[in-house]
Amino acid sequence: MLEFAHPWILLFLVVVPLTAWWYVRWGRRAEGTVQFSSIRLLPKVSRLSGEWKVRLLMALRLTIIALLIMAMARPRAVLDLSETSVNVVDMVLVLDISSSMRAEDFKPNRLGAAKLTAKKFIKDREGDRIGLLVFAGESYIQCPLTIDYDVLQGLLSQVTIIDEAHDGTAIGMAIAHSINRLRSSDAASKIMILLSDGSNNAGELDPITAAGFAAEYGIRIYAVGVGNRGKAPYPVDDPVFGKRYVQVDVDMDEATLRKVASATGGKYFRATDEERLKEIYEEINQLERTEITVKEFFEYRELFIWFLLPAVIFMLSDRVLSDIIFRRKN
Repeated sequence: MLEFAHPWILLFLVVVPLTAWWYVRWGRRAEGTVQFSSIRLLPKVSRLSGEWKVRLLMALRLTIIALLIMAMARPRAVLDLSETSVNVVDMVLVLDISSSMRAEDFKPNRLGAAKLTAKKFIKDREGDRIGLLVFAGESYIQCPLTIDYDVLQGLLSQVTIIDEAHDGTAIGMAIAHSINRLRSSDAASKIMILLSDGSNNAGELDPITAAGFAAEYGIRIYAVGVGNRGKAPYPVDDPVFGKRYVQVDVDMDEATLRKVASATGGKYFRATDEERLKEIYEEINQLERTEITVKEFFEYRELFIWFLLPAVIFMLSDRVLSDIIFRRKN
């Protein structure tokens, strides 16, 4: 973007057209003349031989004046223009990947529905730093806090159910590891979205104690319990009949998830189908909006030299033309 540091100086540009108009209208009348009844009386005199020289010098001098005025107005290119307010939150999506997330009371299954909903949620959180932590018997940071949503979406797509050797549900340890990712953040709002379909049965730290640590660091936890009530269809690979389904009890410790959310000033939600899961993420999206001011500094690139340099060159040219090339003979 181009601007002038002293735009009022540009008002002096009116001198240029006024001078040109005055010269055309009256200036040439002041020149010395000798009247003849016919120009044929002076056959060796070139018609108007000096007029084009005078016009050239006049145009050159008016150009010099215009360039000098433009240079004094200090034209400059401006980068990074404004101070804006944006909504920024640091958050970690904490996603259960234990074997129970294979249950197909959601389509295609609990984990698949959770991933699809999380992707939509990420798209709506422009400007926020979002991380992804997955857990089963142990917890793993899948993606640190980032604003590169393409990378985050790609890593989320790669999340799969944990292998049998590391199965389990260590909710307390997952919260603790997420705290490590958020505790040094200087964002006004720090949250976890904890999604699980089970009860804590692994790890050295219980969820309620971990939630107390989160509260000390000002981290809010939104806990989302995923799963139908009663029983849920669970796929089983039968060596004889192939894939088949068995009905398994939904073993979810809602009481603990409620206490975890309450201890941190967050909220507990229960999702029994895909539509309710979408609504929960939309509600969290509306709840977590923190406005901060981002100051953007101006960077100026001075451009006056592009007007001053031609003016100097034209001034030298005017001097050469006036004193040497168009010099009057004695």
